[in-house]
Amino acid sequence: MGTYSIKQVSRKSGLTEDAIRYYEKIDLLPYAKRKLNGHRIYDEEDLERMELIICLKKTGMSLGEMKHILQYPVKDKLSSAPELKRTLLEYKEKVMTQIHDLQSIVAFIDAKLENDETLFRPQINKGNKYG
Repeated sequence: MGTYSIKQVSRKSGLTEDAIRYYEKIDLLPYAKRKLNGHRIYDEEDLERMELIICLKKTGMSLGEMKHILQYPVKDKLSSAPELKRTLLEYKEKVMTQIHDLQSIVAFIDAKLENDETLFRPQINKGNKYG
């Protein structure tokens, strides 16, 4: 299992170095191990945790909620943590709703493009000097 510098982890994860340091500071990430020169080093498990944080963040979950979720032991199965499972299911439902909403938007745009429609329906108002 290899180790990575904060710069390498930043590139691999997509998180900024500042975000990684901040997540350590607020205990979303465990404090990184250090080389003799004081530079942080990370391993695959740290990368997996960052991947989970990124995924949870994309659901709209707050940092506080993430912290609560990440307190569970990594090796525990979801079946042994019903509260955690319930929270993840709630966020899954929110994401599914967002997907549905986005699909509706795509369908609306597709219909406009397919039918070569105007963006807005012209208003017919005889009293309107612009109509």
